[in-house]
Amino acid sequence: MIKIDRAHIVQSLSTNRVGSYFFQFGLFLLPSSALLGSIFLLSSSFIKPCHREISFWEDKWNYLLISTALLMIIGCFHAYSGTLAWLGLANWIPLFWCFWGFQPYLRTPDLRRRSAYCLILGTVPLLITGFGELWLGWDGPWQTFNGLIIWFISAGGEPEGRLSGLFEHANYAAAWLVVVWPLSLAALIQPFLNLRKRSFVFCFVMAVFIALVMTDSRNGWGGLIFAIPFVLGPINWTWFLPLFFIILLPIALAVLPGIDTGLQELARKIVPKHLWSRLNDMRFVDSRPIEGTRLAQWNVAFGLIKDKPWFGWGAAAFSVLYPIRKGLWHGHAHNLPIELAVSHGLLVSISIVGMVASLLIIALLRGVLVVNQNRNIDNDNLSFDRAWWTSTFLLVCFHGTDMPFFDSRINLVGWVLLAGLRSLIYSQKLESRNRA
Repeated sequence: MIKIDRAHIVQSLSTNRVGSYFFQFGLFLLPSSALLGSIFLLSSSFIKPCHREISFWEDKWNYLLISTALLMIIGCFHAYSGTLAWLGLANWIPLFWCFWGFQPYLRTPDLRRRSAYCLILGTVPLLITGFGELWLGWDGPWQTFNGLIIWFISAGGEPEGRLSGLFEHANYAAAWLVVVWPLSLAALIQPFLNLRKRSFVFCFVMAVFIALVMTDSRNGWGGLIFAIPFVLGPINWTWFLPLFFIILLPIALAVLPGIDTGLQELARKIVPKHLWSRLNDMRFVDSRPIEGTRLAQWNVAFGLIKDKPWFGWGAAAFSVLYPIRKGLWHGHAHNLPIELAVSHGLLVSISIVGMVASLLIIALLRGVLVVNQNRNIDNDNLSFDRAWWTSTFLLVCFHGTDMPFFDSRINLVGWVLLAGLRSLIYSQKLESRNRA
């Protein structure tokens, strides 16, 4: 006969609730305060919750991250960037632990939905300050608790004319909003919302839409469009995709090279000038030096990778070496896989990129985007799982031409999304076994 320790059960349940509260409160605070959000999130990762299906050493994903961490540490011993290389590990190794530590708080569709709501609600201060700086001329910095919390708000946005809100640059604000946009769409399409609640959610969705447009981020604009079919699911593609291509066609004609001159001029009369000029960078044709383009940065980065392919030059080395080679400062390579290869070597880059791609592909192959028409299935939570996958995918794509992960808030929310995907995959695996 099994003896049940009631005191142990009560203590475990209490610990699990405390960890969940810390985790969800951390998500809510994260966009407003990197410090407070990080404290609560990191604390939650060390609180031992109940119902861990597998131990740390039983999860093979952790072995990949441990190996990657070791490669990073070895590379630091002979890094060109010296102390910066060691400091740069803080962007990665603590988050490797968080990937494991966050999973218990995301192990079910309902928990992922609650976490999505925390991210949505936490975005409200970003929207308010973003609109305030552009429309009302609000100017910071605003600070409280003796400078522990600082909001770097710039009148007119940063850069000028672009919504940045709580973030130091509009592209970082766009990255956060790209994560929240699919989640807010999932909240909007919940079938059982009453009129009052749906109206409130609709207003929030429109605010996110307007804010993303006003960031003037091309990655943000792409996320606005491509999130919709993924969140709606393939069952709605028969009507959405034709509409999508009808809307996209004049934009493509206005931007792409090689289009008939008369046809392109007609398209540019239909599409707002600011949109098509921003998409093909015509504003910078005369003012931006070749050294300031992505292609020039990537060309230099490939040369650096060729010179030191195995352990790289160390974190932040690109910002040191690029001015030496091109005479113009750039803080990073504007591409995460390339930046990783420059800083830590090809093996590290392949490991991390391969892990992220595998999580996305495995979840996709297991039907995360499928809309289940069975009324007995909880489609409310399934729509949030589709949105969760979409947010992860869009943030990954964002890092193809920019590096918002250097903002700790974007970095943390990225690992929260990856932990959620891992939990989603594991729960789907358990369900398949149970059905078998």
